[in-house]
Amino acid sequence: MREKKVAPSYAAVELEARGHRASHEFTKAADGARSAADIARGEGDSTGWWNMTFLQAENLLDAGDFAECTALARSLSEASLAVGSPQHKARALILMANSLRSEGLLELATAAAASAVGLVDDDADMEIDVHARQALIAAFGESGKLEEAWEECLSLSERISDEMDDQLAGKAYWVIGNVAFLCDKVAEGLQYHELAAETFSPSRNLDVWAKFNKASAAMRLAAEVADAATLRCIERAELATDVVGGSEEEILLLRLNRAHWNYLAGDAKAALELLDEISGSADQLPSQIAGEIFLLLARAQADTGSTQAAKESLIEAADRFDKAGAHQRALQAREMLAPGPDSED
Repeated sequence: MREKKVAPSYAAVELEARGHRASHEFTKAADGARSAADIARGEGDSTGWWNMTFLQAENLLDAGDFAECTALARSLSEASLAVGSPQHKARALILMANSLRSEGLLELATAAAASAVGLVDDDADMEIDVHARQALIAAFGESGKLEEAWEECLSLSERISDEMDDQLAGKAYWVIGNVAFLCDKVAEGLQYHELAAETFSPSRNLDVWAKFNKASAAMRLAAEVADAATLRCIERAELATDVVGGSEEEILLLRLNRAHWNYLAGDAKAALELLDEISGSADQLPSQIAGEIFLLLARAQADTGSTQAAKESLIEAADRFDKAGAHQRALQAREMLAPGPDSED
């Protein structure tokens, strides 16, 4: 007599999914979370279904499957559990905003994040509120709406207190610093990123430490701050990512930072070699980031005498920025195409 196969329990499948996530196996984690959600639904556990579907969407975001993540997050925001719970609705909207931003759909990301801000205002839900404001600031910032982004930063700074968890405070300082850099408030940007660096701990969360240093380096480089501290950020991010691993997008962004550093350090040829390779994977990145790649590529090409190639890269950069809804950045790229003496490569 064949032994009847026992179906895995919800708890076992959830545990396995979270294990995959901890190992950065995001696709496997998403599949496991979906299985756990199916079990919960079959058992009539609506809370378990919502939580596991949320986990599935989080992993899809980290795996780079933005469209599927957005669709799941939208369904979560409209589910009966979210309708009756501002906390659940806000979390789903924040996830949707971050996914839309990763897709390069900045106007939709802004709308989703704005809907999440203010849904919760109790001190017990401070983390959700901070994450909502961060999502809105990021969408404003990448859209080029810097005045709106800075106003939100000032509101966010008022939420930071000594009672706040260090990691949460660090993320708040991080995003405020980002916007300060974008607003050409370089001194404030450096100050807030130093505050973030002091609150983050590589021993507590090496993954966050890697992402912060990568992002801080990118903001410093965008402000053309190519000092020893910027190089340390690049090296810390590269080292930490070697240890914890990273998605293909994260690896490409690290290489973009290194190319940008080479360019600002006066080695346009070395920058060009990296950028030529990175630009071949531009379609795998959000349109906003792809625009930045082609914009830097144009500068490196111009500096090495490839005038016509630089013009073509500027046109590509402007198109990518427009696709992302970053119209001011697109305008800047087109302004660099201002008529001048024609020259051959």
